[in-house]
Amino acid sequence: MTEKQLTWPAPAKLNLMLHITARRADGYHELQTVFQFLDLCDEITVELRDDGKICRLSGAEGIAEEDDLLVRSASALQAYTGTSLGADLSLTKHIPMGAGLGGGSSDAATTLHALNRLWEIDLNYNQLAEIGLSLGADVPVFVHGFAAFAEGVGERLEAIELEQPWFLVITPDVHVSTAEIFSDTELTRDCPAIKICDLSTTGWDNVCVPVVVKRYPEVGKALNLLGKYSESRMSGTGASVFARFDSLPEAEDVQQKLQKEADWSAHWQHFICRGRNKSPLHELMSSP
Repeated sequence: MTEKQLTWPAPAKLNLMLHITARRADGYHELQTVFQFLDLCDEITVELRDDGKICRLSGAEGIAEEDDLLVRSASALQAYTGTSLGADLSLTKHIPMGAGLGGGSSDAATTLHALNRLWEIDLNYNQLAEIGLSLGADVPVFVHGFAAFAEGVGERLEAIELEQPWFLVITPDVHVSTAEIFSDTELTRDCPAIKICDLSTTGWDNVCVPVVVKRYPEVGKALNLLGKYSESRMSGTGASVFARFDSLPEAEDVQQKLQKEADWSAHWQHFICRGRNKSPLHELMSSP
């Protein structure tokens, strides 16, 4: 890609599993999870300003400009480097919000990468990830751009090679609060720690499912419906649920069957996408 690239992808992710091993004194949770990217992406348009202003021209619906991760990440990078440059930022949203797909974190990481290049700052990935972690625990995985086994609060990453199947993803019409789920007294917080090698035989569950389903019955309904046709799982703290398939026609067949189910809701979002071990953003950045 050229250094004058204006539109940048911000890919979704799935948490293929999620264990919580402890709760820290500061209230954060120690967890283990596996991240894989999807080829479903938000689009971020960046135009340089020479007056130092960070301006959001369009953003996620219902998010105030000062709370928007596009603006916050640009401002954090500006403060970290002391650059006198600014930017106009526009977001075209394709990833459902509050869905456990990492849209906001991915938007932040893409903004950091885009401005790092366009402002000609040349920070390395570890420096960008450090800034990103101050914005959200999932931002570093999007900064580094590889499928990963993650520990800590999600910032300690070890690259992992996974199959890249097709996923059918269903997002019920609810917005799940991650903070609400992690503060629930019924959440399991003492999972035995596992190693990457254990993933071949065990450990693919998500301990947040019982709490989410209790608070958001629509998520449980979606899990049960999808589970009639394939093994269904929930990404992160929800609300999205997913199933993997070896081929696109298999995923399309189940999608069509689900839409004929009596309990299927017309308000649910659903899409088929491909798992990626390398972020579509990083594929773009490494292209000529």
